[in-house]
Amino acid sequence: MKVAVYFATGYEEIEALSVVDVLRRGGVEVLMVGADGKMAVSSRNNVSINMDALIEEVDHKEIDMMVLPGGVPGVDNLMANETLVANLKVFKEQGKWLAAICAAPSILGKLELLKDEKATCYPGYEQELIGCEHVAERVVVSNHLITSVGAGASLDFGYKILEMIKGKELSDKIRAAMQA
Repeated sequence: MKVAVYFATGYEEIEALSVVDVLRRGGVEVLMVGADGKMAVSSRNNVSINMDALIEEVDHKEIDMMVLPGGVPGVDNLMANETLVANLKVFKEQGKWLAAICAAPSILGKLELLKDEKATCYPGYEQELIGCEHVAERVVVSNHLITSVGAGASLDFGYKILEMIKGKELSDKIRAAMQA
């Protein structure tokens, strides 16, 4: 399984990097993808991270899961990327995995990709979760959709993604090794 995590200027670094870290510890192939034309993308706290690829270079047919970190203006910058939006729609149609944390589930809601799903998000973004049942939990799994509330739940989000990809036993092993 190959996972792509999308970075746009203003992303929340812990929400993006904790997923990358947990999944790589679990042996998952993870691609850090720049979604705003830059190989070095700055977070909301001005931490610049080098990407593995730009979104225009990625063959999304080879990707099994798309992960969207939160952070403002990162979420707005992700939503503005037409390639990202088009691939999110294709992933939903094909029943492929989508994961979003903090304000990023609002992207899926605005694109009407949450219809008949359960989801969570950062408080105040619930109205953007169009067509779904909001669940007030730290991490929510609904069919091929994983959502989470925000930075404080970033590791739980990463562990849940790993669990869905490689099973609970490995996820629990990584969690224990990380002293969580």
